[in-house]
Amino acid sequence: MATFTNILTRYNKGLTAQFDNKSSTNLEGFGSSRLPKTVKIRPRRADRPSLAVRMTGFGSVTAPRYPRLVSLSVRVIACLDVDNGRVVKGVNFVGLRDAGDPVEMACVYDAEGADELTFLDITASSDSRETTFNVVNRTAEQVFIPLTVGGGVRTAEDVNLLLRAGADKVAINTGAIAHPEVISEISRRFGNQVLVISVDARRSSEQPSGYEVTTHGGRQSAGLDAVEWARTATELGAGEILLNSMDADGTKNGFDLEMIRAVRSVTQVPLIASGGAGKLEHFPQAIDAGANAVLAASVFHFGDMTIGQVKKTLRAAGHSVR
Repeated sequence: MATFTNILTRYNKGLTAQFDNKSSTNLEGFGSSRLPKTVKIRPRRADRPSLAVRMTGFGSVTAPRYPRLVSLSVRVIACLDVDNGRVVKGVNFVGLRDAGDPVEMACVYDAEGADELTFLDITASSDSRETTFNVVNRTAEQVFIPLTVGGGVRTAEDVNLLLRAGADKVAINTGAIAHPEVISEISRRFGNQVLVISVDARRSSEQPSGYEVTTHGGRQSAGLDAVEWARTATELGAGEILLNSMDADGTKNGFDLEMIRAVRSVTQVPLIASGGAGKLEHFPQAIDAGANAVLAASVFHFGDMTIGQVKKTLRAAGHSVR
């Protein structure tokens, strides 16, 4: 039997481990589960002391080196908005321009030290789904950092297909708004650590909190208070919230700190701040406001700053980073 401890021993010796499973395999800390016949395990880079275990068709599990420690580190996430297999970026989701190949960019961000990657299929049409699965699969084969995929997710089966393609987490937006019960279904079936609720919010005097939920790239109001929706989604089983300011998206004027504070006040699940990053000092401000992670796209895509610079700035501001 291959145990997690043995795998870590091999990992700490700098080896790439592979074992065959004929019945069930006990991964210490994860219980007993039936795995695919062949499970490939390879260490991450030496500067990141963790182990990536990717099981084809089952997503991936990331485990820390022994001794096991609880990490409170801030995560820096690179976001790739994908349209028909290409990364694009604009301002407030209009004026989109090509930013590159998603798999190549994912590899670059992995090498630069990104803690996670987020792929968002911004068209999410039925025609683009196979393209998305292909991109996710190719990325999962080359990049061993957590990968979140969103866009067009409406059912638990959509989540299942993306996890089998290689995603580690799945983001849902419009599908959850239309059918909130799907949040509980996904959480029960796959665990809440898999489910990210994407909240595209903008300022609105018509909602009690001053923020409303939008759909279709911010073009349509969902008629929901954004802060209350974040609370509801968490209660239904969401494991994480991706909070994107549609007013600030692509403007480089900074994160909406008031909105981050408002959402943090009603939920304790991990909160990702998105939309508006333009200067290095914007990132620690978002963490101070209550975010657990920061996400950016265009500033990384077009070379305004690097992930390493963001982490250095966060560290200088007193925040722990990986």
